[in-house]
Amino acid sequence: MTIRPIRPKSRSSRLDNSVATEPPTEASVSPELITLNKMIDQAFDHKSWHGTNLKGSIKGITAREAAWRPNRERHNIWEIVVHSAYWKYAVVRRLLSEKRGSFPIKGSNWFVRPSAGMSEAEWKTDLRLLLDLHAKLKRVISELTSKDLALIAPGSKVRNVDLLTGIAAHDLYHAGQIQLLKRLHSSSGKLPV
Repeated sequence: MTIRPIRPKSRSSRLDNSVATEPPTEASVSPELITLNKMIDQAFDHKSWHGTNLKGSIKGITAREAAWRPNRERHNIWEIVVHSAYWKYAVVRRLLSEKRGSFPIKGSNWFVRPSAGMSEAEWKTDLRLLLDLHAKLKRVISELTSKDLALIAPGSKVRNVDLLTGIAAHDLYHAGQIQLLKRLHSSSGKLPV
């Protein structure tokens, strides 16, 4: 198997936020890519049989609610949102064979949130980061071919198809975790710890 970096057809399109992120049509894309797009969409922001997706799980959450944690050793919703953004960044980086270090927040995987205060503006900035990185992931996926799915990107240990099914599963896992945290918060009557 040849390992090569995936290069978008147009390098400017992957950086242009105005590019549509609708799933490609069946006429232009393989059934595998259509299915992957559908999985990723349903896990993040499209209606599906399984219930709440990641974007739906954070809808209407305030900074105060996002900062609440069941105890000091547990992650809060805010940290899960930034963690989810980070892994979308990591998948994009692997698909494009880019170097580490371009995530806008210093660190990797888990980030203590809120970092300075509990402002709505800071919460909205981190929500925007998640939305922007999801849109970037969708743009990169729109440039893939079915042959790209079988490749293993340099520095990765898994095929690209596994990265993409994994990010959909990751979104759903954390959507469920957020739903549970919301229920715990509403039943606790406590202020954020």
